[in-house]
This record gives sequence, structure tokens and C-alpha cells, in this order.
Amino acid sequence: MELGKLKALLGILEDDTSQDVPLQFVLDDIQEAILNYCNVEELPSGLINTAYRMAIDLYRHSRPGDAEGPVIVSSITEGNTSTSFASAADALQGGVLADYKGQLNRHRKLRW
Repeated sequence: MELGKLKALLGILEDDTSQDVPLQFVLDDIQEAILNYCNVEELPSGLINTAYRMAIDLYRHSRPGDAEGPVIVSSITEGNTSTSFASAADALQGGVLADYKGQLNRHRKLRW
């Protein structure tokens, strides 16, 4: 997986290096999660685009490198104005693998 491709997919300029460390962490974390889940030594070519989608989701929801985690609006009440916030990490309940298990299971190998 390439850092430059992930930056392009996220709309980050190639020469902007301010997010390189968090982005590289996300790439490494996703690759490690896929390899561990599928019990393989190398990222299958059929999962490369899935890995990029997972990396984008993880980056947007967890924002590694930020001191404060991102928040999302969980509910809005207009009468007497009330707004509730939740952690964006809650959007990834069950981990980043949860939404992609269908694709990952096709490449998963059993361990004895």
C-alpha cells in the first residue's frame, strides 16, 4: 500500500507532509489487521482496494495524531435547543473490520 495513493484518495496534497506519520500508521494498522484476520503472510491482491477503503474509514473516524478525538452529532432537539455529541470512534463499533468482513472472509485461511 502506498502513502501517496492514500493521500490522493483523502484529498491531501502530495507535498503536504504534515499528516504523513498518522497516515503511515493507519496504513500499517490496516495491513496488520487484514493479515491477522485472514491468517496470511502477504496482503492478497483482491483486498488492496478494500484495504484503502478501510484506511480511509479509520483515518476519518479516529484521526490519529490529533490530541482531541473527533466528535459527531448524535442527536439534535429543536424545541429549547439541545445538541448531543458522541465520539466519532463510536461509529466504528466492532472495529474497522466489522463493515468489511464479507470481503475479508473470501481471503481468510483457517489455522490449525
